Amino acid sequence: MKKATTTMKKTTSGAKAANEEASASRLIDARIVELGDWRGEMLARVRHLIKQAEPEVIEEWKWRGVPVWSHGGIICTGETYKAAVKLTFAKGASLDDPTGLFNSSLEGNTRRAIDIHEGDKIDEKALKALIRAAVALNMTAKAPKKAKRA
Repeated sequence: MKKATTTMKKTTSGAKAANEEASASRLIDARIVELGDWRGEMLARVRHLIKQAEPEVIEEWKWRGVPVWSHGGIICTGETYKAAVKLTFAKGASLDDPTGLFNSSLEGNTRRAIDIHEGDKIDEKALKALIRAAVALNMTAKAPKKAKRA
């Protein structure tokens, strides 16, 4: 009997997580429509690219209205400002960026960002590679540590 209760709790929490993600996805959809200009189009475009790069991505809505994409931890956020759409990578300083996508928040030890302005073109291949690298880093950090031998 106890095992059934445990299973039910897992299912309930799984259902809750699915509902939260669906709610977050609806809020992101609404933000895109609400913006109604190039920023909404760009947010929709980068969202699409993130989902292509990592099909198992989880969408979240945090900090009073910031779209967040996660897998094994935060990949990046998608903030919108008057003159830019900012993709902030939570562990960006630890990622290789051979094509130089990061152009903002370069002074920090942890995060890095990409500011996209009206008319900017996205290097889709490079962005997808950065997304995949962020996921790989998150998954490496989550991997169980092996015990050291004496």
